[in-house]
Amino acid sequence: MKDPRIVKFAEVLVNYSVDVKKGETLLVSGPPAAEPLLKEVYRAGLARGAHVIARLECEALDEIFYAAASEEEIDYLSPIPLFEAAAIDALIRISAASNTRALSGIDPRKQARRARAVKPMRDVILEKRWCGTLYPTAAYAQDADMSLTQYEDFVFRAVFADKKDPIREWRGLSAMQDRLIKWLKGRKTVRVVGEGTDLSFSVEGRTWVNSDGKHNMPSGEIFTTPVEGSVNGEITYSFPAIHGGREVDGIRLVFRNGEVAEAHAKKNEEYLKAMIASDAGARIVGEFGVGTNSGITKFTKSILYDEKIGGTIHVALGESYAETGGKNKSALHWDMICDLRKGGEILVDGEVFEKDGKFLN
Repeated sequence: MKDPRIVKFAEVLVNYSVDVKKGETLLVSGPPAAEPLLKEVYRAGLARGAHVIARLECEALDEIFYAAASEEEIDYLSPIPLFEAAAIDALIRISAASNTRALSGIDPRKQARRARAVKPMRDVILEKRWCGTLYPTAAYAQDADMSLTQYEDFVFRAVFADKKDPIREWRGLSAMQDRLIKWLKGRKTVRVVGEGTDLSFSVEGRTWVNSDGKHNMPSGEIFTTPVEGSVNGEITYSFPAIHGGREVDGIRLVFRNGEVAEAHAKKNEEYLKAMIASDAGARIVGEFGVGTNSGITKFTKSILYDEKIGGTIHVALGESYAETGGKNKSALHWDMICDLRKGGEILVDGEVFEKDGKFLN
């Protein structure tokens, strides 16, 4: 029998996240494990009168590419995907990994070079209506220390697919976050204090963005970009940071005048330093985000969910988002999470905004 939660999940993606219209072109892609959701997204897109392009991906090709491609090929971006990115109106990308560590043996320098090569295509897509999401697989469940059934329940709860009217739920979350942003508007300085963390920066003139399920599903965060050159202090991240198939744990960064001056990790420190050195913008903070989704409480090693955990913050290195007013450019955008639920606080212009994971305003 068809799981009705998958149907609701697809309807949220099509009718809310990218809100595709009649006559528009929607591209939906994902690996074979995502087929149940991909089919329902395809069905929902057609029901809206959209021209839907559905693409099944072979995740094993990435490993083959990095093992066999020449340096010239790694730096090459075909005009075909660039043309496609320019031609579509909306994109839904479904992740459904069968092995979350498939690329852990790849030279990080190759991954950094490839990220630089495909950046022009990514920039075009970011101007479209796009949404990235995740379909539950055994690999994700193992990372989260859950059974597959438990993880499926977790995912469907997080996207509100277990609710009678998921879209109404997302609109309610959006309104709550809008109230927080109104309080933050016009304020100038942020300080984050917690275990191993005392980080300060300016947000003067920057815009706070309400991330309410339009680009990530699930969502539940507000974010901005610190003024370049203003970040000072240190931050110790509470959870492992997953990137490029690697798990980097015990990360501690020291910032001076806006740039990473020291980078330490208990596990995979060499990879951390390689990514920070990948280009000039990779050592600069591109995003400061505050998780607001109280329905996501458990760290699962999936950044799509983990950065939304209510009571956490994430400070990302690399590319900033234009809508925040950020100016940093990089092929890297790496979110890393700090948990403030036990003894942490966020101060804005000296006033407590959040304490122990609870908003005070």
